[in-house]
Amino acid sequence: MIIAIIPARGGSKRIKNKNIKNFFSKPILYWTLKTLKKSNLFDKIIVSTDNLKIKNKSLKLGVDEIINRPKNLSDDITPTKPVIKHAIKKLKFKNKEKVKFICCVYPCNPFLNSSDLKKSLKILKKNSQNFVFPVTEYPHPIQRAFKLKENNKLVFFNKKNELKKTQDFIKSFHDVGQFYWGTKDNWLSKNKIHSCSIGLVISKWRSVDIDTNDDWKKAELLFKTLIIN
Repeated sequence: MIIAIIPARGGSKRIKNKNIKNFFSKPILYWTLKTLKKSNLFDKIIVSTDNLKIKNKSLKLGVDEIINRPKNLSDDITPTKPVIKHAIKKLKFKNKEKVKFICCVYPCNPFLNSSDLKKSLKILKKNSQNFVFPVTEYPHPIQRAFKLKENNKLVFFNKKNELKKTQDFIKSFHDVGQFYWGTKDNWLSKNKIHSCSIGLVISKWRSVDIDTNDDWKKAELLFKTLIIN
């Protein structure tokens, strides 16, 4: 059995009610659920939340089960893994013991792609001791990053890289923050997501992490240009 668990807490500080805020006339969670359902991968879709509005909205949007997340797992510093671990232990549906593969999917995910979900699951099935998630290349070599000091003075993190050509640096990648595949056993283990992982490389334009109002506006522009049109 394969399930998706969406961690959707209610205490977003920078964008109020972010996880259910309207995005093109629909709660942003709607677009994530639409892709999950379209993929035809999941036997159940679960939402873990501490918020009544998110709970009610999720049920209206057709999720299969709500996990009531405790207060100690609902702050903005709790990592993802303990939240998913808690949700797994609190599942109520029939045959829950048959769950083998679990995808943690973040709710603010309008650029989620069903093809990425399928490719990542395929990788996981061949590498079950790992987590699998999408990554994308940094737009500029991180080896030439600056520190911003007093009076906006710029200082290289590594001055040895100052005169190197950008094409000579090894490519570097970052977590896109869309979803994480893992076996149930791995989610329940002490393994850290990013310490035993395999990346699926996706296009930079689909890597939109929505944390601020500027991020939200950027996502709207991209969505309008590349998805709706």
